[in-house]
Amino acid sequence: MRNLEGHPGIKIGGSNINNLRYADDTVLIAENEKDLQQLLDIVKEESEKKGLELNRKKTEVMVVSRKQELPIINIYIKGTRLKQKDQFKYLGSLISSDGRNNSEVASRIAQAKTIRYLIYKRRKRMSSISIEQQLAKMIKNTLSINSQ
Repeated sequence: MRNLEGHPGIKIGGSNINNLRYADDTVLIAENEKDLQQLLDIVKEESEKKGLELNRKKTEVMVVSRKQELPIINIYIKGTRLKQKDQFKYLGSLISSDGRNNSEVASRIAQAKTIRYLIYKRRKRMSSISIEQQLAKMIKNTLSINSQ
């Protein structure tokens, strides 16, 4: 990935950013289609040097724009055009093409409601002593796990 240094990306706080990486997840960032294709070609070539191959089925592209109608871009790996998405999940967060996180907020609210419902449902079946015992167990387990 060092070969991506110096290639076009976006400016954030005076720094050029053209990729984000965490474990085996990578996001390439460019201001236009040509620059993105160039970054992808570099990653593909470097991966092949290491005996790795990009998974064309898992590799997707997304345009982030405030425009009402998003442009369609054509990015390829070995002649296969990559699927263009309106949103994707990266490290557990939903990123959308409009640059907002409305879907992410809605998703987290739905998760919280589900958990609240499950706790409520379980609590109805338990006596107050049972709840105290459960809390004591959870605290004890947490303390013993953290002390190891």
